[in-house]
Amino acid sequence: MTVDVQQLLVKQEVEDFLYREAELLDERRFEEWLELFTDDVRYFMPMRRNVPADELAREFTREGLDVNWFDEGKDTLTRRVKQIRTGVHWAEQPPSRTCHMVSNVQVLSAAGDEVCVKSRFLLYRNRVETETDVLVGKREDVLRRVAGGFQIARRKIVLDQNVLLAKNLTFFF
Repeated sequence: MTVDVQQLLVKQEVEDFLYREAELLDERRFEEWLELFTDDVRYFMPMRRNVPADELAREFTREGLDVNWFDEGKDTLTRRVKQIRTGVHWAEQPPSRTCHMVSNVQVLSAAGDEVCVKSRFLLYRNRVETETDVLVGKREDVLRRVAGGFQIARRKIVLDQNVLLAKNLTFFF
């Protein structure tokens, strides 16, 4: 019985962390959002390809080997935030309005100070009067317990669509 209660407490803590992260992004509190990442974070979003059913191993581009939508560390994420904050970032003037929804949170495993988590997301973005993007997919995170809370040590973002219709990728997942 104690193990079940402990699992529920960890799941609740993970959900609260992910919901707080979504709120930081939607409120454009990017510097606080960056603090949620470990210094050695890997932030990765492969491209998806339409492949025959017998070639599913080729469906996604490979981390560190192929061109990907994102294959970044904390330094690159920090530079992206600084660029947006300059006020002259053409793709974010005026700034986008976003709504991040997180659901289907599953704690896959917990060992030592790391928790492996899978979740689904829906990201809605609106810019100016008519630009609207809706992106749906899943995230696979490794959360590391640091100083009594979690930080993201690894994030893999998998979009359900393989053709990205957004004009740019200046937002975060």
